[in-house]
Amino acid sequence: MTKQELAARIWATANELRKNIKASEYKDYILGFMFYKYLCDKEVDYLKELGGETEDLQEVDEEIIDKFKDGIGYYISYEDLFCTWKESSKKLGAKNVADALENFYGNLNDRYKNVFEHVFNALQTGLTKLGENAGSRDQAVRDIIDLVALIPPTSRDYDVLGYIYEYLIQQFSSEAKKDGAFYTPHELTSLMSRIVAYRLKDKEEVTCYDPTVGSGGLLLNIGKEVGRYVPSDNIHYFGQELITETANLAKMNLFMQGIPVQNINMRCANTLKEDWPYFDEQTAYAPLFVDACVSNPPYSAFFEPDKYSTDERYKGYGLAPSNKADYAFLLHCLYHIKNDGVMAIVLPHGVLFRGDSEKEIRKNLILNHNIETIIGFPSQLFFSTPIPVIVMILSKNRQSDDILFVDASQSYRKGKKQNVLTESDVKRIFDTVIAREEVPDYAHLATMEEIEANDYNLNIPRYV
Repeated sequence: MTKQELAARIWATANELRKNIKASEYKDYILGFMFYKYLCDKEVDYLKELGGETEDLQEVDEEIIDKFKDGIGYYISYEDLFCTWKESSKKLGAKNVADALENFYGNLNDRYKNVFEHVFNALQTGLTKLGENAGSRDQAVRDIIDLVALIPPTSRDYDVLGYIYEYLIQQFSSEAKKDGAFYTPHELTSLMSRIVAYRLKDKEEVTCYDPTVGSGGLLLNIGKEVGRYVPSDNIHYFGQELITETANLAKMNLFMQGIPVQNINMRCANTLKEDWPYFDEQTAYAPLFVDACVSNPPYSAFFEPDKYSTDERYKGYGLAPSNKADYAFLLHCLYHIKNDGVMAIVLPHGVLFRGDSEKEIRKNLILNHNIETIIGFPSQLFFSTPIPVIVMILSKNRQSDDILFVDASQSYRKGKKQNVLTESDVKRIFDTVIAREEVPDYAHLATMEEIEANDYNLNIPRYV
């Protein structure tokens, strides 16, 4: 069975098993079990590296437990291993899973708590929703374990796990359209990541930040593309996400990609209201300035400009209007990149031409030479919205005042439900952005004189 066939089978079965549970909730249960299996497989692999076998975990002492906590960051007992669950058959129930998750938290290395603590919250609270009584809940748990057990151990083929994880997120997003904002199409994230990575290719160490991180797909693509130029251990990831369950998905996603735990800095908070630096009970965190900032923020979200009149992020540019936070997110990203950094953000077309305070911000961005490139895309790329979007590339301390406009609105393959960017579409856009050259009916390098003549309106049809 190919990974595509396996992913489709798991999705079909998962969708059938969830019955009346909302897709957005059931997603957290399935992916939580997948992550727990990943951790169990990782522990068994580590044991075999030490010359042991799974059965050796039936009798361990504190010294052995500490060895696991030092080596992989946690310890899972023999009776709590996923492979043991699979063999338990009818004896296994929801209580076994709940107890195992509590035991997991009790056997964490302190250095790993930033990533692992509370990561299974959604799964723990969701166990009670898997059935109307104890018997039906236990059967639901066994059904999910049988389903997740179809995924091969990570040591044999991680690519299968990674593919299925993203596939399920995509499918659950399609099923629950109102929650679809947390999934950005892979082809779009790949394009943004390639552009950003190309700009950072000469660096020895890279910090990247997504202030609306969702399930982490955009950050992971940045890491993959930057990793072509920079050692993977030298890439540091920062993310912020409002929804707790989604922030935990991002932690799982990054860790399963083999990113060192010390390189994962994930925070659950309101990005506009609770910016870095921030404080918790133990630590005061320094201001965050990164090499790359990427974001697909919620479009036209509520904003309270009166509360941000002295905020450093918006100083010199202006404040977004109360009913549209699009420029608030853009300026947040711009503020957090270093002077030689780069950012890429997905936004609705309206930011290019809307008036009043948004025109003021847009004009200041243009006059400060911050905007490098604007790429227009077709409609129906996202599960959550049918509207066409743009990607804007920006930086600080730029000397050139031109702006490259790329009209990729006709670059797509029509799918059953959504339009899809093909690899050739992505490559053509990337090559055009890097070359910054004229392409008839496709790309135009606009001068400041042209932009001023259009009264700082950046609507793409005015230029291409």
